[in-house]
Formats: sequence, structure tokens, C-alpha cells
Amino acid sequence: MPDASPSTFVKGLAGVVAAQTALSSVDGTNGVLTYRGIDIHDLAETTQFEEAVHLLWHGKLPNAAELTAFKKELAAERKLPRQILELIRSFPKKAVPMEALRTAVSALAFSDPETEDISPEATLRKGLRLTAKMPTIVAAFHRLRKGKEPVAPKASIDHAANFLYMLTGEMPDELTVRAMNLYLVLLADHSLNASTFTARVVSSTNGDLHSAVTAAIGALKGNLHGGAAEATMNMLLEIGAIEKVDSFVDNAFDTKRKIMGFGHRIYKTGDPRVRHLQAMARKMENAAGKGHNYVDMALAVESAVNRHRELYPNVDYFSAPMLYYIGVPVDLDTCVFAVSRIAGWTAHVLEQYADAALIRPAAEYVGPTGVKFVPLNERN
Repeated sequence: MPDASPSTFVKGLAGVVAAQTALSSVDGTNGVLTYRGIDIHDLAETTQFEEAVHLLWHGKLPNAAELTAFKKELAAERKLPRQILELIRSFPKKAVPMEALRTAVSALAFSDPETEDISPEATLRKGLRLTAKMPTIVAAFHRLRKGKEPVAPKASIDHAANFLYMLTGEMPDELTVRAMNLYLVLLADHSLNASTFTARVVSSTNGDLHSAVTAAIGALKGNLHGGAAEATMNMLLEIGAIEKVDSFVDNAFDTKRKIMGFGHRIYKTGDPRVRHLQAMARKMENAAGKGHNYVDMALAVESAVNRHRELYPNVDYFSAPMLYYIGVPVDLDTCVFAVSRIAGWTAHVLEQYADAALIRPAAEYVGPTGVKFVPLNERN
């Protein structure tokens, strides 16, 4: 394929079309997100995460028999190899959770029998294994850092429920499972976001899936991408009470402090996922009982922000209190994002292999020219 000409520098590649995909579409002007052409609103409340994964990987929602078989395949791959569990035991208890996840995912390549096989069939099998094992990694790391033993996965329950069971050691209630499942469905893919683009760049070199996902986790770690939910919840905890919201927001604008959870590179009229997360966060707050008001606080922050500037909450904003009420430790929020987004990363890697094009953009050189070389013995 010939290089595009003429070349024009676009900061941050904003608006540059760098890939074609049949996986998800984002209409930022009208606030529409689809998976394989299906509106996210139709998927959000009734679809299980396993169905969303099947849709992204196989191009269609599974029928009942296919869903049962797919769930069984995922459940069979949840257990971690002994060496990986021992590796996680060796991590410092104060390790950043995303660094622990990134390291463990990379190390899984040692024990995967198909690491170097980038055929579609092998990549799907590796994607299945990674999707199944990433919740086990996150839960095991969390329990070990708290001085507790990891909880073995339970094959008889679904993906979202099993993750929560491994995290807490207790069977979660129905509402909590619904909330976790909703989050996993809504975050499974989102076009060419930073971590997905990273995964596609790695796979464009014919890099293996473990390499692509490890790199994607590194991209997701930043607070301008996946780390925003953690930063949002920490902000709400810092504010502490609704009556302190206005002064906090006013001071933030006065001091040019970034208020996390607002604005989006693509959506100009609001993120369509927000309404589902806000509604579920409210249900979780009501279930938590008197004394819990982080959703009200989040709404108050939104109102205060909009007195200064019209900004819409993004997907991280209400997912922060929802995950908090689910019982996810705040510093694990981005790991849970990765537990969901592995579905999209795998699907995009498959697309990139099929595209068979090395992603190698040009750079505009802005440094000095015509600089004279000075021999070592003449340099000051």
C-alpha cells in the first residue's frame, strides 16, 4: 500500500483514520456506540459478558447452545499455572496492581503452548485463555497483598460472578453480579482507543497476542485512559461530603486542577454508556443503605463543573462509585477495565493480523539541520 501523500502533522492523531474495523463504531456527534452494529443500549441491560465476547470474536451473538459451550470453555481455563501463582506471590505487597497484572500476563506466554502461533485459530484460543485468567490474576494478587490465600475459581458460575467470588471469597448477591456484568459488557470494546491502538501496532509487526496485550495494559494504565476511574473515585473520597463540592470545584478551576471523569476525545454530546452506569450506581448505593452518597456527590460535582464549563461525564465517572459499591478496591479499578477490554483487544489483534499491514506512521522532524560534526578531541 503506498504512503498517503501529502503528509500532514496531526497532534495526537486526532481524526486520523488509522484502521478499518468491523468490531465497534463510535459516533461522537450523536453519542452512539455499537458492537458489530448492535446499539450498546440494546446490549447493556440484558447481555451477559460472555455473549458480548462471543459477538466481538465470532461476529454474532451466540444461541443458547453456543453460549453454554462458550461459558464452559472459559470456565475450564480460569486456573493459573503453578509458576504464575508463585510469581504473583513474589510481587511486593505495595506493587501497583496494573504493574502486577502486566507482568503476570506477560509471564503467561511462558506456559502457553501456542504463544508463537499467530494463526486466527491459535489466537482465539490464546484470547480465551487470557480472558479466563485475567480475573484470576487480579483476584489472586489482591488477596495475597492482604495476607490471604487466593480463592480457586468456581467453574459452575458465570464470568462476572466468579471474578467477585475469587476477589472476596464469598458468593456475590444478584444485584452485585448484575452491576459487574454491566461494567464488563460496556467496557469490552471502544473502537481505536489508545490501548487498542497499541495492541494493533504490536500485532501489526506479527507480534504474538501476549505481547500485544501486555503493551495494551501498559497503555491502559495511564490516567488519561483507563486510570481515570480510580482518579475519579479518589477525588470523590477527597471531597468527602456534598457540602464541600462547590468549593472543591471552584478551587480546581481557579488552580487549573484537572477534574477527572469529564470530557472525551470522541463524544461531543455525552457518552452513551454513562446513563447505564449512573442508574446501576444508584441501585448499588440504595442497596448499600443510609450514609452512602457518592452518586449524589458525583451529580453535585457534575452540576458544579457545568457552572464553569459545559462538560459531559465519561464512562469512568459513574463507573467509579459503582465499582466502589460493588466492593472493588479503588486501586483495582483499572485492572477491572483490563479484565473487560481483553475481549476487544483480542478481536482487534485478529483484525490486524488479517489486515497484514505494518503500522508505521511518519514523523515530522522539527530539530536542527546542517549541524557540523565535531570530533571528540575538539568538543568543549
